[in-house]
Amino acid sequence: MTDQAFKSGFVTIIGRPNVGKSTFMNEVIGQKIAIMSDKPQTTRNKIQGVYTTEDTQIVFLDTPGIHKPKSKLGHRMMQAAENALQEVDAILFVIDAAAGLGAGDRFIIERLSGIRTPVFLVINKIDLVHPEDLLPLIQTYKDLYPFQEIVPISALHGNNVRTLLDLIKQYMPEGPQYYPSDQMTDHPEQFVCAEMIREKILHLTREEIPHSIAVYIEDMRRQDNGVVYIGAVIMVERDSQKGIIIGKQGALLKEIGKLAREDMERLLGSKIFLELWVKVKKDWRNRDNVLNELGFKLE
Repeated sequence: MTDQAFKSGFVTIIGRPNVGKSTFMNEVIGQKIAIMSDKPQTTRNKIQGVYTTEDTQIVFLDTPGIHKPKSKLGHRMMQAAENALQEVDAILFVIDAAAGLGAGDRFIIERLSGIRTPVFLVINKIDLVHPEDLLPLIQTYKDLYPFQEIVPISALHGNNVRTLLDLIKQYMPEGPQYYPSDQMTDHPEQFVCAEMIREKILHLTREEIPHSIAVYIEDMRRQDNGVVYIGAVIMVERDSQKGIIIGKQGALLKEIGKLAREDMERLLGSKIFLELWVKVKKDWRNRDNVLNELGFKLE
């Protein structure tokens, strides 16, 4: 009796902003690699998450929520999302069951026309709707696109996620194991740590802040005492935003640092000494040199 062939493949996760793509990714991987927030357009880069079992490896690409761009950053985010539709083995189109069909979904379905890759309709947040409301919703989407599979889930609570994974496995071709079994993302630790800081800012600040910030790690090293030192810069567009993030007597910046450090210690399994600085860089979202430095490169 021969051993079963190993299967591997790439799966893109697409959908409108705030439908739960990152929550799904984190549930599958079992560790926070994509930041979560109730603010739209939280994900800015293609976050690659790796799910490995004894006989299968699935590499997930969590893309920025597809939206109408309003800056150079927005255009690069959209290009990243659309590029991720190419040369993958399956596409998960995630929708919000509670929100229903919107113009953004129609826009994405237009982008899917002509794509030969199998597309799954993943109906997320089913815990927020009555089961009887699901059938009409499914029919609405079926009338717009010939989905290969339709799977209702709750990424937040894990409902039906394993069923979805089993279905995805069936569509994966025979192939190599691209990453070691214990590797969960292709992003370096510095990137994940910067994202954890940005997540805390999104949770703790008002509406005008989220899209105006970027975070990058200037220095990360393990000291002789075993503590990992991390120096990070929070970049904003205006002086007033700098004041908001620092907070009264530095209180908000301290809270951001405390919460981010707790996540980092879980991620790295080490004590962390975290230093944060806030710098103003006017209109950085429309400056090509800054976007390139932050990794939002045109492909």
